[in-house]
Amino acid sequence: MRALILFVCLSVGCLAQRPQPCTSPPLLTGSLSVSTQSEKLMAYAEYSHDALGKRIRLTEFGSYRNKTFHLDVLLLFSKGVMYEINNKNRTCCKKPLSADFHPMEIPRNASLLGQVVIGSSSGPGQGLLVNTWGGELQMKKEPAKYMSTVTEFGCIPVTTLFHTNRSGWMMTNFFNNVIGLVEPQRLVPPEFCKDVQLEEGPDEDPLTFFSLF
Repeated sequence: MRALILFVCLSVGCLAQRPQPCTSPPLLTGSLSVSTQSEKLMAYAEYSHDALGKRIRLTEFGSYRNKTFHLDVLLLFSKGVMYEINNKNRTCCKKPLSADFHPMEIPRNASLLGQVVIGSSSGPGQGLLVNTWGGELQMKKEPAKYMSTVTEFGCIPVTTLFHTNRSGWMMTNFFNNVIGLVEPQRLVPPEFCKDVQLEEGPDEDPLTFFSLF
């Protein structure tokens, strides 16, 4: 009987420790890099992410189809607008934004692919325990496959692989993440954007890596 009770307790303990889908902190600041399988896009960006107010700021530069670009955008999903900001010239473009806001999270129907230590588990502070999840998302135009790695403690994003038939594989690496908003004012339109009129035109998905989450 004691052996049976011990076996049940150990089983419950193992189940309790099994990683579960999670949601990243609502306020995050950090950097990321992105590249595509076709090598058409390679970029680096600094980001501010506010899941509570549904706001994202991306300042990015890189190359797309062998042409360099620099983009500074403020996405206000709750207001349905996107600002393209040029601080050097103090100019601003205001465009419609109909894309849905998706918090940075592991979907509840994701499958756990594995748990590993990045680095070494030989000593304290030498490694990082992470969980890798996989699944499929139904996007507007086609289904997409994903594989996301987040930290076991805190659900901080580390790497995401995202695949569609149209774009192939896209890999995003996150680093220098900080919980909270280091510069909250970055999520507020600059003063010179105050009286800018909303531009009319075709509504296109913004060039943002956060549409993948």
